[in-house]
Amino acid sequence: MSQPQTPYQILGDEGIRRLTGAFYDIMDELPELAKLRAMHAADLSPMKEKLADYLSGWMGGPPRYADRYGTVCMTEPHEPYHIGPEERDQWLLCMDKALARIEASDELVAMLKVPMFRIADAIRNREGPSAASIDSNVIASH
Repeated sequence: MSQPQTPYQILGDEGIRRLTGAFYDIMDELPELAKLRAMHAADLSPMKEKLADYLSGWMGGPPRYADRYGTVCMTEPHEPYHIGPEERDQWLLCMDKALARIEASDELVAMLKVPMFRIADAIRNREGPSAASIDSNVIASH
């Protein structure tokens, strides 16, 4: 019996870079993600690199984010921003659409569904509408 593959093994470094590129492109394109986009600088290039580095280690690949920044704590860098359920769900919608854009397999999407929700929810630092407001058609559903 073969070992299950990690998301990193499925996507590889290039796939993660395509995913993060699609993620930030979608953030720029969709008006419904305006609150999320407003939390970022005009130039998204540094964030694309940081997210790719973070996802590499988080998905089971090389720990590039930890190697470069010394920590993988995601709550501290997000403290200055109001991140409630709405912003969390915008992030998850953006990731869901990015996974679709790169044509991620159903297996990979299913593998990432709950962990992506958990990481996005852990960054949340404000209360807001109940979790019942989550769109069940996006990766955010749990």
